[in-house]
Amino acid sequence: MSGVGAAIEAILFVAETPVSETDLAEVLEIPRDQVAVALGEIQEGLESRDGGLALRQVGGGWRLYTTPETKPYLERFAASEKATRLSGAALETLAVVAYKQPVSRGQVAEIRGVDSERALQTLQRHGLVQEIGHAPGPGQALLYGTTDLMLEKLGVNSIGELPPLADHVPPAEVVETLERPFRPEGSSNGFTS
Repeated sequence: MSGVGAAIEAILFVAETPVSETDLAEVLEIPRDQVAVALGEIQEGLESRDGGLALRQVGGGWRLYTTPETKPYLERFAASEKATRLSGAALETLAVVAYKQPVSRGQVAEIRGVDSERALQTLQRHGLVQEIGHAPGPGQALLYGTTDLMLEKLGVNSIGELPPLADHVPPAEVVETLERPFRPEGSSNGFTS
């Protein structure tokens, strides 16, 4: 497969909607007829290989699809826990966004103590979080909030129906016990002299 064909295949693999020949030509900075030739080669290659993917022209563009023969396996995989589970980092990030929205990526990172860009991207890709505006002031950071799909998945009608956060915060004695190993020896306030 040519470099152009490989690039087109990769673009179609990650695209969530059909991609037109014009758009492909623009991204690849090549003539549209060259894109059409490469698409034909990709389509023929997939058909001759008798694999699990097919290239189809639909909705004014091109898109990769799975073949009908793979349907039972895809259904079984989609029903498995592995296919639908979010990572711990994504769940933490979703909780921060749900309870603190509107919230910036920097605020999420500050609360979690780690960079949360990938987790936010994952949540956006799953349709659970979306950009809802910009913060006022310098830099005008993007602000994130939850979506109706997130509410649907949690079985609530609004953010107000989420359980109070205080119900999930451990008592002060438990927090003290958990933090003790991370404090320097001989210091009760976390500072040494």
